[in-house]
Amino acid sequence: MTSRAIPAQRVLVLGAGSIGIFVGGNLAAAGADVTFVGRPRLLDEIAEHGLRLTDLDGRDVAVPAAAFRGVTDVNDAAPPDLVLITVKSADTAAAASELVGLLKPGTVVLSLQNGIGNDAVIREILPACVVLAGMVMFNVVHHAGGRFHRGTAGGVALADDPVLNRFGPLFRASGLEIKRHPDLLPVQWAKLLLNLNNPINALSGRPLREELATRDYRRCLALTQGEALSVMNAARITPARLTPLPPSAMVRLLTVPDGLFRRVAGRVLAIDPVARSSMADDLAAGRRTEIRWLCGEIVSLGTMVGLPTPVNQRLIELIAVAEDGDRRTWSGPELLAELRAAAGR
Repeated sequence: MTSRAIPAQRVLVLGAGSIGIFVGGNLAAAGADVTFVGRPRLLDEIAEHGLRLTDLDGRDVAVPAAAFRGVTDVNDAAPPDLVLITVKSADTAAAASELVGLLKPGTVVLSLQNGIGNDAVIREILPACVVLAGMVMFNVVHHAGGRFHRGTAGGVALADDPVLNRFGPLFRASGLEIKRHPDLLPVQWAKLLLNLNNPINALSGRPLREELATRDYRRCLALTQGEALSVMNAARITPARLTPLPPSAMVRLLTVPDGLFRRVAGRVLAIDPVARSSMADDLAAGRRTEIRWLCGEIVSLGTMVGLPTPVNQRLIELIAVAEDGDRRTWSGPELLAELRAAAGR
């Protein structure tokens, strides 16, 4: 990786958690002038140790602390050419409002967030900017000493726009896999389907690979995704195919015995052994989760099309209890029985 021939570009990462630091860090390694806006805990850590970016494919990149800035107030940043918003969905409007007065007209703003419609919220607050939806398709694990590790396969999906061409050399030099989509909504809905595993993983107390290798947890996910696909179908929403099989076929495959699942869908288990969902990380840190932008999106869609969504609603309730301090760990049979009872099965 080299920064030669890469035009000097200022990048602002607003919401410098694990995802923001990993993506922004790779852009810094490629030669961008990056400013992270985030929590002092993480910013102080990488200021002390520098930044190390690794992944499950063996890539290992060190970024010295001098290659980027960390600030806790967006007003301490210079006007950027590119903004990455990586805050939790609940904080979208507040984060976008912080940028008013800092950004020049035409500044490109990428919403790299879970859920549907965050870009619309940002666009309403920043109408003079070019606001594009995006999705980070991989999981990032934070290790001590300023190390951030990509624990699953995937890249960054972006809504296509000609303004992205000016950042093409930077994206290519970063080592990030960037995919531009004429219509990102099918990808967003497909990613939401995958993210419905987040609450199941959080409640399981297990790493992602161990949880997904366990049939009863996969059955929980099949119930959740099956319900989601029913309301999506009623709403005439067709999610993109992000897995080896189409979403409806993956729901069936999730329920097969463990040995058969490993043989047929081994790629699904190609996950770093310590990686957990971001929702599990949020609960461990005592933070509110994005459950209402994941399962809540399905419940809202179900209400719109007149279909009940008891499984997703029950997961919202269980995560709310966990957010309030009940750190119960659910076994696969216990959680499956709970969700089946909610569905009346």
